[in-house]
Amino acid sequence: MRLGIADHLGWAVAVTASADHEVVDRRRIELLEPGVPAAPIEHESQGLDVAAATALVAKVRASAVRAASAALDEIATVLPEPVISISLRVWPPDFPEDVAVQRRAPYQARADAIMYRQVLSELAHDRGWDVHLYDAKDVVGQAVAVLGARAEAVLNGPRATLGPPWAKDHRVALAATIMAG
Repeated sequence: MRLGIADHLGWAVAVTASADHEVVDRRRIELLEPGVPAAPIEHESQGLDVAAATALVAKVRASAVRAASAALDEIATVLPEPVISISLRVWPPDFPEDVAVQRRAPYQARADAIMYRQVLSELAHDRGWDVHLYDAKDVVGQAVAVLGARAEAVLNGPRATLGPPWAKDHRVALAATIMAG
């Protein structure tokens, strides 16, 4: 099974597909526990000194580890076969880790989303899953090229067979699993 993630601030769409691209599971997962701010770097840490901002980010990150871990475990337990990979939106490999730097442009607007992806990547590695990174702007087109004549049925068919919701995030997550194969 391959798991594709289309993340947002504090939550994500998760689509799991078999090797032949059949959607086995799709769901919204929470990446944070209730009551924890979803954008600690971009919004919540503004006006705080660096030490307080760093502590806030650490608190949010710890919550993300717990919530995302529980979500991944829940997905893995309902699948008929083990997860072998997770696909996540790409982030710059040289993205700064220092919270003081992340709070400044051009990093501030992307730091929170990247934190979630990094947490998911770490959790996947802990589970022995391969981690694949994808560009959300290109992955559907790449999957269409791989699938050829089957593209429409594979990428849009789940809406008919599974019912709504089946939106852009679902297609992107599914396309990411195809490209991970």
